[in-house]
Amino acid sequence: MSMGRFLLRRSVQGIFVIWGVVTVVFLLRFITPGDPVTFIAPLDASPQLKQRIAVELGLNKPLYVQYFEYITGLLQGDMGYSYISGTQASTRIFNRLPATLELAVAASLVAVIISIPLGVLSATRRHEPADYLATTFSLVGISTPNFWLGIMLVLLLAVAGPLPTSQRGIGLIPALEMVFTQGSFNGLVTWLKHIFLPAITLGTYFTALITRLTRSGMLDELGKTYIRASRAKGLPETLVRYKHALRNTLIPVITVLGLQLGTLIGGAVITEQVFAWPGLGTLIINSINARDWPLIQGSLIVVGTGFVVVNIFVDALYAYINPQVVYE
Repeated sequence: MSMGRFLLRRSVQGIFVIWGVVTVVFLLRFITPGDPVTFIAPLDASPQLKQRIAVELGLNKPLYVQYFEYITGLLQGDMGYSYISGTQASTRIFNRLPATLELAVAASLVAVIISIPLGVLSATRRHEPADYLATTFSLVGISTPNFWLGIMLVLLLAVAGPLPTSQRGIGLIPALEMVFTQGSFNGLVTWLKHIFLPAITLGTYFTALITRLTRSGMLDELGKTYIRASRAKGLPETLVRYKHALRNTLIPVITVLGLQLGTLIGGAVITEQVFAWPGLGTLIINSINARDWPLIQGSLIVVGTGFVVVNIFVDALYAYINPQVVYE
């Protein structure tokens, strides 16, 4: 099967997965305790007022009618209106999405930059102090709750240091615009200061996971016949390790990287709460507390779609990393 046909097939499968996500997310409102009308209406609202609110929001219609209208609206780019603010849900969600994407990508970059060299070092220095230190770091990183780590970083590096404790400051795109249009790096420096602690907090578990995966993969590859043959031919050890062994090790690493990037997009809720980061995670928490279902549903659909898109993208990278991968 050619790569084009494979991507087409995966895209069609992804559409069905997204449809399943939309259906499940839509049904959550009907199986979750709590009536949205109760949260919207005043405390002393009469039954007639509550009924009128339900009619205005379309909550009095049969389930299948609401589902059909919701699907039709999504196909037209309409996620509905916030029950609380009355604004378009899609506008609020996509205004928050860049902050979450920035945080997820920054956390992934931190993880990749640290974990892959650390994993290679651990594998090539097996049973040496460097290996023990890397293994200990992985164990501590996987075991440390990110909310506790975030609080500790705030106390150690923000409250008593130069780094800000919360908020975003400025977005990456405006910061880059300042660099190219004004020649000023002030915006970029501000962005780096604000995202440093949240990215470290969110990326620590990911760093530990990739370090262990890289170490085990490198140990497996370094013991294979083609590595011994390369060494027997007199190839430099650096070339053997980084061009041959590491390249084959990156296949499972890229798989986990893609899956974890989707996880970071949807799993940044706690980190965003700790640092008051204005992303999707904070929006989801606030919407759940207010039973603002259009925002909850729209946010979860965006996260689910992100998972699907990232997985398809990761599959497409396989051929570049390893031409022997067969698409079926």
